[in-house]
Amino acid sequence: MIRNAEQGSTGNVLTKNATKAVNGKPVTLFGELYYKIENSDAIPPFFMSIVSSADHWLFISSNGGLTAGRVSAEQALFPYYTEDKITDNNHNTGAKTILWVTRDNQVRLWEPFTACQHGQYDLRQNLYKNVSGTALVFEEINLSLGLRVRYAWRTGEKSGFVKTTWIKNISSSDEDLQIELLDGLQNILPANISSSTQNTLSCLLDAYKRSELDTETGLGIFTLNSTLTDLAEPSESLLATTVFQVGLTQTEHLLSSTQLDQFRAGLGITPEEEVRGRRGAYFVHARIALPPGGESTWHLVADTPQDSADIVALFQSLRKNPTELYLEIERDIEAGAAQLHRIVASADGWQVGADKIRTSHHFVNVMFNVMRGGVFADQYWINTADFMEFVSTHLGQALQTHADFFAALPEKIHVLDLHARVDQYGSADLARLGYSYLPLTFSRRHGDPSRPWNRFSINIRKVDGSLRLNYEGNWRDIFQNWEALAYSFPEFVEGMIVTFLSATTADGYNPYRITRSGLDWEVPDPGNPWANIGYWSDHQIIYLQKLMEISSRVHPGRLRSLLERPILSYANVPYRIKPYTELIKDPYNTIHFDDVLENAINERVKVFGTDGKLLYSRDGQVLHCSLAEKLLTLLLAKMVNFVPEGGIWMNTQRPEW
Repeated sequence: MIRNAEQGSTGNVLTKNATKAVNGKPVTLFGELYYKIENSDAIPPFFMSIVSSADHWLFISSNGGLTAGRVSAEQALFPYYTEDKITDNNHNTGAKTILWVTRDNQVRLWEPFTACQHGQYDLRQNLYKNVSGTALVFEEINLSLGLRVRYAWRTGEKSGFVKTTWIKNISSSDEDLQIELLDGLQNILPANISSSTQNTLSCLLDAYKRSELDTETGLGIFTLNSTLTDLAEPSESLLATTVFQVGLTQTEHLLSSTQLDQFRAGLGITPEEEVRGRRGAYFVHARIALPPGGESTWHLVADTPQDSADIVALFQSLRKNPTELYLEIERDIEAGAAQLHRIVASADGWQVGADKIRTSHHFVNVMFNVMRGGVFADQYWINTADFMEFVSTHLGQALQTHADFFAALPEKIHVLDLHARVDQYGSADLARLGYSYLPLTFSRRHGDPSRPWNRFSINIRKVDGSLRLNYEGNWRDIFQNWEALAYSFPEFVEGMIVTFLSATTADGYNPYRITRSGLDWEVPDPGNPWANIGYWSDHQIIYLQKLMEISSRVHPGRLRSLLERPILSYANVPYRIKPYTELIKDPYNTIHFDDVLENAINERVKVFGTDGKLLYSRDGQVLHCSLAEKLLTLLLAKMVNFVPEGGIWMNTQRPEW
């Protein structure tokens, strides 16, 4: 039957968005506390993120445009673009639902969560996000048709990314609503497409795409015919993105968006089993009947990257009872949310109080704090094998030189016991490494589509699936997050101070980035106008001061014992501040990058480990100094650049307030 899309205009007319009141308030949804924004479509689109306890990342606009993936932008499920492009592409990337609704013997077209039918129906759009940030729910209520559509984005460590849709008959009529629907995901990427390919070679990439449907299970498999290459050699692409549906029965599928306009025109669809040379999509076509108060729900589940073993396992799962599989996905989602709650709770992120907004803010603040700086994996307990791995990375020869020390360690040791042992052993290297070992996890370098120059990476699992202990971030970001973390784990505060001071330079500055593996600095890149070198020294002293204040408060006198102990090191950043006469000549070009020194450092790293980036003495050993010397070095660096009534002279080519 050919249906007339214009029939929708016979309903009530929507008032202009500007006249709708926008309100926000906490509500209970699905038995959980959410924050609701009423009439969310009446305000300009804004950007959000969905978080998880695993390696998922998902950035989404309030108009539905999104990007998502695993670990980093190099493993994207939807293209990783800048925030403006993600918002603008909401009509062709991410979720899409199109409905033909039969009511009162009239067949009407409704495409929720788009602006194309404003004025045809009396619509209400609302947005819900739970306190932990693991779920985001879009809601549109069509008062003219008596229908409510909700869809949520959530994640599960095993499942991947789950888009759950609910359609409910909220009409006061006693008539059943007959609905023909297309629901799915658009612009799905095959696995392992680099962000540079997504942004600069997207048209070529489309030509390599292949989308296939397993007709028995309804599993969509999105791959490349081969990797993109211009070389005359075999280049197989062996990983895939997968999408499947559970909850709807008697379905047909589309693997592209080419028939959407045909469906909108009332001409039906022709099911697709294979599509080549086009952007991938996964749509489910089904018919449902909703009695008064009735509701239908289903999951669309997508994940990347998947190898052949993963896909075989999916085939087996999809042969299960659909109800059992649906509940299994829900349990996976709940397990991930519960794990995130445990992570935040370990850093004192849970509060109970009458003011739900205040306690919610505290939870979110702590959550984002540990997402950046990390959280200690097992309270104050240290896995000796991981400590030895840490030492091997920094100074591999120490494992042989001090083999008796490591042989005497138990399988698991308390941090205070480790500190006592390195203090008693008498090696400056072991003392420095023992104190600076911080068994953190869940940390990731910051970055998102609104700040695309920062490249995030969520590495929280090893290849074998075990927990990866790691942290990384810009210097100032890491230490401002650790200040708060130190109140929850005060026995590590001296380790944070040792890590801080052992990475400062002999001229009193700090490197750009600090990680579990050591330190890093910016290098010249003449072809990149955004690449600059210099010391980021803003807030350097106040970070150290706050950590020292915490130590003095919880461990009176402990820092005093470090004043004369030479267990701290100097970072050997290959920057050299130019002489005063040259600074006067060109105050905008004050630092010389020592290429010869950097090459020598890189060679030393190959021999010794990442401690090769530290300053070495003439005897070929790491140069150690005391806390007193470090504090004087930092003080002198500020004093010699102090201009009375003018503040600190900015001679490091980076902000220094």
